[in-house]
Amino acid sequence: MSGWGEWSLGDELYSAGSPEPRFAAGALAYPCYPTQLIDGDGKFHVADAENFVKEMELDKCGQSYAVVSIMGPQSSGKSTLLNYLFDTDFKEMNADDGRSQTTKGIWIARCAGIEPCTLVLDLEGTDGMEHGEEDDTSFESQSALFALAVSDIVLINMWCHDIGRHNAANRPLLKTIFQVKMKLFTPRKITLLFVIRDKTRTPFERLKELLLTDIEKIWESFTKSKPDSHNEAALSEFFSVEVVALSSYEHKEEQFKSEVAGLRQQICHSIVQDELARDLYGVVHASDFAYSSQEIWEKIKADKDLHLPSHKVMVATVRCEKIAREKYENLAAKEEWHHSEEDMNHRTTPEFVNRLSLQIDTCLSEYDAETTYYNEGPRSTYRNQLKEKLLQLFEPALVSALEHIGSTILNEFKHTFQTSLNQGEDFYAAASSCIESCLSNFDKACPDVVIEMSNKHKVGVRKKLQCDIVSVLTSSCKEKLKEALSGSIEKELSDGDIIDPWRSIREVLRNEMESTVSQLITPLTRLGMDGSTRKKMIESLEDYARGVVEEKVRNEAKNVLMRMKMCFERSFKMRRQINRLCIGKDDIPTAAKSARRCSLVLLSTLAAIRLDDDDTDDIKEKLEAELLNSSSTATKESSSAKFDPLWLADDSWEQIPSCRKLIGPRSCKKVWDQFMQETEIMISKAVEQGGSTWSLFFKPFHGDSKWSTFYSVASVCLSFAGGAAMNKLGSEALLSLLAAVLAKRAK
Repeated sequence: MSGWGEWSLGDELYSAGSPEPRFAAGALAYPCYPTQLIDGDGKFHVADAENFVKEMELDKCGQSYAVVSIMGPQSSGKSTLLNYLFDTDFKEMNADDGRSQTTKGIWIARCAGIEPCTLVLDLEGTDGMEHGEEDDTSFESQSALFALAVSDIVLINMWCHDIGRHNAANRPLLKTIFQVKMKLFTPRKITLLFVIRDKTRTPFERLKELLLTDIEKIWESFTKSKPDSHNEAALSEFFSVEVVALSSYEHKEEQFKSEVAGLRQQICHSIVQDELARDLYGVVHASDFAYSSQEIWEKIKADKDLHLPSHKVMVATVRCEKIAREKYENLAAKEEWHHSEEDMNHRTTPEFVNRLSLQIDTCLSEYDAETTYYNEGPRSTYRNQLKEKLLQLFEPALVSALEHIGSTILNEFKHTFQTSLNQGEDFYAAASSCIESCLSNFDKACPDVVIEMSNKHKVGVRKKLQCDIVSVLTSSCKEKLKEALSGSIEKELSDGDIIDPWRSIREVLRNEMESTVSQLITPLTRLGMDGSTRKKMIESLEDYARGVVEEKVRNEAKNVLMRMKMCFERSFKMRRQINRLCIGKDDIPTAAKSARRCSLVLLSTLAAIRLDDDDTDDIKEKLEAELLNSSSTATKESSSAKFDPLWLADDSWEQIPSCRKLIGPRSCKKVWDQFMQETEIMISKAVEQGGSTWSLFFKPFHGDSKWSTFYSVASVCLSFAGGAAMNKLGSEALLSLLAAVLAKRAK
């Protein structure tokens, strides 16, 4: 169905000159290829129609084609006229066989040598006896409606002697045409070209006047019986009526051929002019002619109202869906696409993403080109569906490409950030510069001109990259926290003279957290992290830091005996050296008692976790009362047999919940007993060794007033410094310092 807009044939048939056609000259001539579309029983030949479209290569015509049909009484020479007029090859009646039906049903052919492409429909005669009266009337109406629905020009073949006769054969035909025209819900005007056959001596103008008068009378009688919407409608609103007359083919064959040649030229001229002026947006693509014609005929057969605008939408829907499906399948099956997906990692990712975008744009452009003149509704709908399916097709590879960019940038960030830290750069400065460089490189690596889906995923991958950077920064902070806290705890537990080790540990924890948060807060803000998320992350870091402390202390508690022995050995050695230095003799019992007190403080420190300021207890006091004061070398055997509340009590502390308990009372007692046994051995060895070369060094100073003064000052200083000084300087360094001072005093 061509669906051409309004155009008039009459005056232009005889107008001088011709407009410049927009069709290429010298177009290939096609054979007419006459094909039966609909047989005499009303069956549409789908396969034959599709084959006709294929053989005539109608897909090359696009929307540049016209349809001309002919109807009229049986044996009125319709097929003969078409064959001479359009160089077709329809079967003609053999006069020797008598006047009988030649054309059965509806046939189609392509006009030879006419551009734009012109299709001709040859309809079965309207007053034949081969059909029954009822069937004939039904098929006549159906075929007439079909011709009016698909044609731009309808030739009405009629005998000259029928003009003006009340019972002429053309009257029922005209009534049928007017009647079925009302079923076509379209404002498009159709040209009715009345061809008067075997004209007589009567002047043409008189024949034309009589014919037009008959037509107007038939139209008026028809419209008066119709609803109000049509009873005043003019014939010109629905049809452009033109009249031509031809000589007798049998008696004046040469004159007939000459007149037909002129008519052909005039019709071709009018088709070209109409092609230049018509509205293409309502035209069905020529490749859809078979399908469109079949749908129209099926509706006519079902006696349904034929709404041509809706029919065009339906054809556009089917055609656009088919084109979209073909475009998708062709692209999905392309070998080049599969290679692009497989070797993505072997080429630059931005190049890969741009290639995906180009393939989608090309596919959509091809779809647009093939559906340009279809109804905008279905065309737009299936274009969007095609685009969505293409994006879904490429989405996995696209996401993989963007994730590859993100992964590469993240690795670069890790390397650059760690290198900066290793070179001594401040955490804040290193993090800030690396973040800025990393995000800038990511944005450069992801082209801005890619399809919108990549932009959507780009945002997602960028956010993931930011989260990964946050993870790297927090991991680095955790490593620093762990290193700093572990070292500080190690130091605090080793310093036996500190009055409250846990207070020192809590202070270290606060200081390290404040330092970490101050370095991390600005980089987190630059990465787009909001206040709520930053708060959660800081709380998470605090939990981690507390966990580090707890884990470190728990591990130390498992080795408490070894820790106590190391503390004792270090403190015992230092006390003996101080005594030698200050009083000139080795007071082993006093040094041992002082060293054991330091170890007891360590035991009480590791007995429970005290990370909160309000975590108070009396574990130290209890251990001193029950272990230190009642334990001595001389009384060990007798005191162990006495009543011991640490042995009888439950292995828990009154003020310590189980989650914070590390070493219970009974466990403390066991550890202490073993500690006492092992340190007794160290004390015994010290007693056996007796004096030291240090006593010889200090002997010359005995009785010296200067020595007495220095001894008094050193004793006071060491009483305050004690183990802290030893830990700060080291035992050898401290003693060397004191020795140097004494040597200077001796001079």
